[in-house]
Amino acid sequence: MGSQSRADFIIDVLTREFGELMALDPLAFRRKFRKMAASPFAFYRGSASLFYADLTGDHRDDSFLDERTSRVWIHGDLHAENFGTYMNSSGRLVFNVNDFDEAYVGPYSWDLKRFAASVALIGYSKALSDDAITALVTTFARAYLIELRAIAQGGDDAIGSITLENATGVLRRVLQQARLNTRVDLLGQQTTIDDFDRRFSLGDGVYEVDTVTHAKVREAFDRYLGTLPQGTRPVAMRIKDIKLRKGVGIGSAGLPSYNLLLEGNTEALENDVIIYMKQAQVPAVARWIDDERVRGYFQHQGHRTSESQRALQAHADPWLGFTELDGVGQLVAEVSPYAADLDWSDVSEPEELTGVVADLGRAVARMHSVADDESSHDLVDFSTEEAIVAVVDKDEAGFVRHLVEFAHRYGDQAREDHQDFVDVFRNGRLPGL
Repeated sequence: MGSQSRADFIIDVLTREFGELMALDPLAFRRKFRKMAASPFAFYRGSASLFYADLTGDHRDDSFLDERTSRVWIHGDLHAENFGTYMNSSGRLVFNVNDFDEAYVGPYSWDLKRFAASVALIGYSKALSDDAITALVTTFARAYLIELRAIAQGGDDAIGSITLENATGVLRRVLQQARLNTRVDLLGQQTTIDDFDRRFSLGDGVYEVDTVTHAKVREAFDRYLGTLPQGTRPVAMRIKDIKLRKGVGIGSAGLPSYNLLLEGNTEALENDVIIYMKQAQVPAVARWIDDERVRGYFQHQGHRTSESQRALQAHADPWLGFTELDGVGQLVAEVSPYAADLDWSDVSEPEELTGVVADLGRAVARMHSVADDESSHDLVDFSTEEAIVAVVDKDEAGFVRHLVEFAHRYGDQAREDHQDFVDVFRNGRLPGL
């Protein structure tokens, strides 16, 4: 594919993926695309649709896949920056995969390839040699397989969740940082005390809602309560305030989101809770998977996102649920004070990077193994860890080599695509912008 036709292809894919939203809010997408223009990695983060168009087109390869391993619950956007901390329903801080907006059921290897290519991009941005990048991807692949095999064999040798008890190095620092966060600090950043009660502060990207919208959001909240598991249902239920937030991140451009301030479990103001209700979108990967069993399983995209997170996290956020607003599926979850992301700018030397990618390999293995026949849903009704191990064990060295070669090849492709994208965008070739 020549440079000009590749640029046209990028335009076609991005327009097909974002066209409707771009027409509704061109300014939000100009912001999104300027962020994507900043670096090859930022472009890669925001262009999952292009990645999957390639995996089902020029880069299609069904090696190490069979009928079962093509139907695993996957994260859908597993790049290196989609990891961080959360407080699980047992009250423990966990470092794990986060952001399940793109989750779906598809080939497990698509997650691994998306992550491996992101490692190649990060490695290149840190001026690591090709050999060093090969070593990192190899470390990730082997850590993934060792943990998955341990889970398949009964779990005694599996490391399991990454917590303060077992984390080391960089990930331990991230967990310790998250532990320093407090609900009071979060409330202080987003709210103010008015007439002896707490209200949201108005600021950049935060807007008042009119009376009609306020009533609709309250009704949607009441429906959401019915989607929470009875056993872990939180006690705070009274809504104190509602505000509109406009998505400003790379992944949420143009999407409306409502923040709800809830009375905490006492009348004291320091334990109030903030939850968000945001419009869920069709995941990029779903456009390239033709499986009616999967498509028909979900009521709407809010249901899909919520179910996916519950399936892929061993102990999900107790506030996690879904609802509908104006007939559109919404995801609902807590704005958690205990969220801290892994910052790759703090990790530069190969030795430190090696420890991090090994931990992330284990986290991905755990994620892929959770959402199967032993979980509460019946969409994936077999042991995913056993199915993946059976496929890979036929040629483990070939599997690792396969991931390494893809990482280098697609990392190169993404850097070229980034340059094409910048040229297309700055020359006004993206329709509607």
